[in-house]
Amino acid sequence: MGTYTYVTKKKCPVCGEETQVVKMRSRLLAEKTDEDYCVHYKDANPYLYKIWICEHCGFAGDENTFTKGLPAKHKEMIEDYLKGHPVNVPFKEDRELKDAVLAYKLGLFFEEMRKTPPSNRAGLFLRLGWVYRIAGDSENEKQQLENARKLYDESLATERYPIGNMTDTMAMYLIGAISYRIGDFEKATQYISRIMGDQNVRDTEQKLFERTRDLWQTIREKKEG
Repeated sequence: MGTYTYVTKKKCPVCGEETQVVKMRSRLLAEKTDEDYCVHYKDANPYLYKIWICEHCGFAGDENTFTKGLPAKHKEMIEDYLKGHPVNVPFKEDRELKDAVLAYKLGLFFEEMRKTPPSNRAGLFLRLGWVYRIAGDSENEKQQLENARKLYDESLATERYPIGNMTDTMAMYLIGAISYRIGDFEKATQYISRIMGDQNVRDTEQKLFERTRDLWQTIREKKEG
């Protein structure tokens, strides 16, 4: 695995210690991309390593969380929790499915503890679903995708978009694409048709509109078949 990854050290935003983390070494060759943006790579699975775990205190989060740090009240809350609930997860350069699942679940636990916006947690559930998909575990994949869909729905109702690079149209598309992946064609149609009928999306988010149009056609074919 070392051909595609390397080990470096990052400062934990909770305990402040330098901890080992795994990063991807170079650009990977993509074989295909699913409707919900899950990319299947030829030689490695970067989704296994998206969540870092501090080998000292046990805090888990994505690269952005480690890089940007935490608000003081969140840091203090997590420190207090970890004093009474030690997390002992040894560092592993080569992660298997079970290691990645543990990392995501820990990451989600701390996101929920901090009451982060639903879009944050939706993204983690979606990527955990991708981890299960690539491993061929369709039952657990579906469960995580349902979690992601519910949170993206909540996000649209409660958050102000754009969020980073994500527009509200992108969130709607993801709900439609996730619904398609889990076989809920009715809800997929509901969300995808809303985008198809929005002239503004055709003008301002052309690539997303084209992707939506392709999914619309796929759903129609599935319904007719």
